[in-house]
Amino acid sequence: MAAGPGRVAPGAPPSPARSPEPAPTRFHAVHGANIRVDPSGTRATRVESFAHGVCFSREPLAPGQVFLVEIEEKELGWCGHLRLGLTALDPAGLAAVPEFSLPDLVSLGHTWVFAITRHHNRVPPAAADPGPPPPLPGVAAAEPYLCIEQFRIPRDRLVGRSRPGLYSHLLDQLYELNVLPPTARRSRLGVLFCPLPDGTADMHIVINGEDMGPSARGLPAAQPLYAVVDVFASTKSVRLVQLEYGLPSLQTLCRVVIQKNVVHRLAIDRLHLPTGLKDFCKYE
Repeated sequence: MAAGPGRVAPGAPPSPARSPEPAPTRFHAVHGANIRVDPSGTRATRVESFAHGVCFSREPLAPGQVFLVEIEEKELGWCGHLRLGLTALDPAGLAAVPEFSLPDLVSLGHTWVFAITRHHNRVPPAAADPGPPPPLPGVAAAEPYLCIEQFRIPRDRLVGRSRPGLYSHLLDQLYELNVLPPTARRSRLGVLFCPLPDGTADMHIVINGEDMGPSARGLPAAQPLYAVVDVFASTKSVRLVQLEYGLPSLQTLCRVVIQKNVVHRLAIDRLHLPTGLKDFCKYE
């Protein structure tokens, strides 16, 4: 299996060249009956009811590649939230997309999906493997990279952000510290898998830049694994967020420096910078 993002294959000769980044993530043309995917393939909206909202990634994920969605719209009146996971089933081979990911899709086998919560989707650690200690409040948000098993993922785009406004600097801190409900509007939720030496893989769910730990173990790492997103109940619409792997771009480095020297995003408008760079620094 080829090395994934931010990972060097064992025994591979050293090379100064960067590993190719995985292709941009897109939604599959096969999806639930109530889902509409925009022409770019990056936004999925449930147009009616609360069910038939199952979506898949268009391509199988590479090891360590995060399939990251941002919650764009919510719908009042329903109980339940977004569901996220992986499947070894080829969406194109399904006779019909199940109404629900839980339990319908999971009951077909080779599928691991969880309702998004902060505490109830982790595999209990083995007695000999207690796992890393939880980070101190605010420490994780200050780290530029999120390290999950053998992968190192830039944290910049993993964290949700508020719409630019008077209280953006306060709301953004709540996303960075991951103290808002994980299914709040504009939260960013991701799923990835990490192969192990025994040929299996761990599935991890990431909420606003925080790794929730392994949610499932024993996934078949040698088989293609597709992301599953169930736009269920109170979640109305999600959009895909593309990530950078490896070295950050010059634009990203400029954004980090600029943001460290302003009070909040509205102050960026007063800087003598090109409009495009201002919008990029404000995540617009």
